[in-house]
Amino acid sequence: MLEAKNIHKSYKSLHVLKGIDFSVHQSEIVSIVGASGAGKSTLLHIISTLDKADQGQVLLNGQDLSKLKDKELSHFRNKHIGFIFQFHNLLPEFTALENVSIPGFLSNKKEKDVKKRAADLLTMLGLSNRLEHKPSELSGGEQQRVAIARALINEPLIIFADEPSGNLDSKNAHELHHLFLALRNEFKQTFVIVTHNEELASMTDRKIEMKDGYII
Repeated sequence: MLEAKNIHKSYKSLHVLKGIDFSVHQSEIVSIVGASGAGKSTLLHIISTLDKADQGQVLLNGQDLSKLKDKELSHFRNKHIGFIFQFHNLLPEFTALENVSIPGFLSNKKEKDVKKRAADLLTMLGLSNRLEHKPSELSGGEQQRVAIARALINEPLIIFADEPSGNLDSKNAHELHHLFLALRNEFKQTFVIVTHNEELASMTDRKIEMKDGYII
């Protein structure tokens, strides 16, 4: 489903990625691990379209993402890619239901259909009694489940997660890790996860280790 070829990325004189080749199959859960500074998040940002490589190619379902103009890329990202971040990135002024619905509204789907799917996802994730709560009224684990529902709202091809359990206590982190497996089994969802958490990395189908800008 995803293929990255010869990815290079530098920030001024710092050569962060040094020719990365990387691929992911549909319904696969892949973790990317390594010490801080190894290039994990930089690689994730490039393969998820949040940043651009200096050299190389990223293809998602055969689509060469480097050939898309900014507006086309934004549309592609909204339709086909889901994101989960360490600090949730929920909008504080909106309820859980509204936060989950926003990517659906941006893709011009019917409001009624988007809200129904958002409510169904939140219910499936155990948040049926939290639909009208704002992020400040939710626990860390609940906020992360809202973020997962938001990532799923447009039925993306793939979900990218950057340290998704890094801000959770051990109990919530453990539940989150098993939730990823359940979502893969139920929706055939594909995940690429950057993590320092060994429990999560050991549960994934494949663990990619990075060091000094290379996959080792």
